[in-house]
Amino acid sequence: MEYFRQRAPIIAGTAALFLVTLTANEILFPNSEYVPGANWIYLPAGMRLLCTLVFGEAGAIGMLCAAWISCVFLYFPHDPVRSLFYGTISALAPYVIYLFATRALGLHASLSNLTAKRLLLLIVLYSIASPALHQLWLAMHGESAGAEKRFVVMVIGDLSGSLIVFYTIKLALWAMLTFAPFRRRLSE
Repeated sequence: MEYFRQRAPIIAGTAALFLVTLTANEILFPNSEYVPGANWIYLPAGMRLLCTLVFGEAGAIGMLCAAWISCVFLYFPHDPVRSLFYGTISALAPYVIYLFATRALGLHASLSNLTAKRLLLLIVLYSIASPALHQLWLAMHGESAGAEKRFVVMVIGDLSGSLIVFYTIKLALWAMLTFAPFRRRLSE
């Protein structure tokens, strides 16, 4: 219980970030949905990976909470089983990539050895893993019609959304460090 009490702000914060990103996706790309849960551009995918890489297990738990909320209230309000499993898969996929990064690639918790090349690899792997797990679950429940197209749409959506999120953050950090008013504040 102490674990959750200490990490509650991170869990709540990552869940909130996900929900804000989901709202931004709905506003910025209102016509990008192919079917519920599969978008051509999906910014929350990038937030899932980012929060999980930065905060580890606590980030994954926050993503799980937010995924369940979004599935229950937005995507599948009349299908609690699908909401439960879709939400779980949505949080599990970036966590599996996080585990791969820390164990196979030796990624440090501080992310000090996360290079641009490694980050791109993790984004691509995540953009394949999440849709693959979703389609596997759907196939196990007899919903294999259109699986190939859903898979492709989800890969494109997760990849484009992740790249947009990561490069937007990179651009914002660059701008903060480049422009004088921000640079002066940082040096004070």
